[in-house]
Amino acid sequence: MSTPPSQQIFINLPVANLQQSQLFYEALGFRGNPTFTGEDQKCMVWSDQIYVMLQSHAFSNKHAHKSIADFQQVTGPSFTLPLESVEQVNLLTEKGLNAGGSTSIPMIDEGFMQVRTIEDPDGYSWGLMYLDIQKFNSRN
Repeated sequence: MSTPPSQQIFINLPVANLQQSQLFYEALGFRGNPTFTGEDQKCMVWSDQIYVMLQSHAFSNKHAHKSIADFQQVTGPSFTLPLESVEQVNLLTEKGLNAGGSTSIPMIDEGFMQVRTIEDPDGYSWGLMYLDIQKFNSRN
């Protein structure tokens, strides 16, 4: 069963280098969607519900006419991707680092949840998270 378009989210991210950003997101496990991809925009799909639209600065600012924030210098929105194991968290973190990402926050380990934070080449922050729901539900 496919997700109705009204229940999908498209996250639009202005990026300095479309190709570099696409490689980073592919390393995390996103796949490209040619339907919404063009010269100035790359559509990267995490799931039937979550799409990340990598947009050149010019394309992103075509109608807004505002300064684009430098998220390598300021704090901004962060996004979290739930994963199936701590091993997958570590693997995708390493792949993201090898594809131009960076990390400045040590792994957070709450016992029931582990999160590693990685920034894409433009400084957008992604939490790669494993949640053991049984441990979470049995907390005192």
